[in-house]
Amino acid sequence: MSKLKIAVIVGSTRIGRFAEHPAKWIAAIAAERQDIEVEVLDLLDYPMHFFGEQRATTAESETAERWKKKLREFDGFILTVAEYNHAPTAVLKNAIDLGEFIHKPVGFVGYGGVGGARAVEHLRLIFVEMGAASVKTGVHIALGEYLGVLKEGKSLSDYAHLNEAAKNQLDQITWWGNALKAARSVVTAS
Repeated sequence: MSKLKIAVIVGSTRIGRFAEHPAKWIAAIAAERQDIEVEVLDLLDYPMHFFGEQRATTAESETAERWKKKLREFDGFILTVAEYNHAPTAVLKNAIDLGEFIHKPVGFVGYGGVGGARAVEHLRLIFVEMGAASVKTGVHIALGEYLGVLKEGKSLSDYAHLNEAAKNQLDQITWWGNALKAARSVVTAS
């Protein structure tokens, strides 16, 4: 069986964002696997109009089309999820609304209030509507790990429980990714 193509989506574009830390960390763990090919997609590289916005520039509309086309290359996704006010960032929600995730697995690496758990729960419901399969295991970076990285120079890989959650999540994405890829190929062949 061929390798699954998994995208790690950097879900925040805010100045001083933490999102690059979990994105690089989970991508490095995924890259060590023999069954996954991983690529990081940064929303900073895709400045899109907001869904339904009539005043979108031509460049924003073209970027949204480029985003959709790029997403079609992947068999699954892992999103870094910053939690602000109990929810994910607007730019991530918008990228989801403008994207295509049908019949593909998604996993989440959350951070912020309670490890981003509330924002991740929002996204699980949203991805059901997008026709995607949310995997069970989430990775939740709590305040202690967050501060350890920012203030103490630690790496997320220094935390065994995060590494274990990442491994479990990647196992689930791989299982679902292979199952859904096979199912998509049957539907395409019919």
